[in-house]
Amino acid sequence: MEKKEPYATQEEFNQRVIRYRDIPAVEAVPGSKSHIVSTERITISFITLPPNISTPVHNHEHEQTMIVLDGALDLVIDGKIYPLKKGDVTVLPSNLGHGGYVSDEGYSSIEVFSPPRQDWIAKLEAARKKAQA
Repeated sequence: MEKKEPYATQEEFNQRVIRYRDIPAVEAVPGSKSHIVSTERITISFITLPPNISTPVHNHEHEQTMIVLDGALDLVIDGKIYPLKKGDVTVLPSNLGHGGYVSDEGYSSIEVFSPPRQDWIAKLEAARKKAQA
């Protein structure tokens, strides 16, 4: 296939493309490793949780979409367990209580939040400052 458009310059590329693995990892929730990308309207977390830990039931104002990349999680919503595995997507409305139990495989997902998670953005900024020191 012939490409008609010119390639972006390196400067243009750097303005539009983020390699999330180059972003310092933060502990968004206890035991997690999360690479966070945030814009004016959303926060995206590339999160990994180790095997056999649990996250307590909590809620937040942010709408949350979870896209399971690997492993498994028993997601608890309103006192019921929803078993999630690779390929599953779940949408959690604002202020819905949720938590979970990570399987012995561990768990990784992409989580999208709207509005942005200011608490996680602050953790990212602290990690960046620490990396620069």
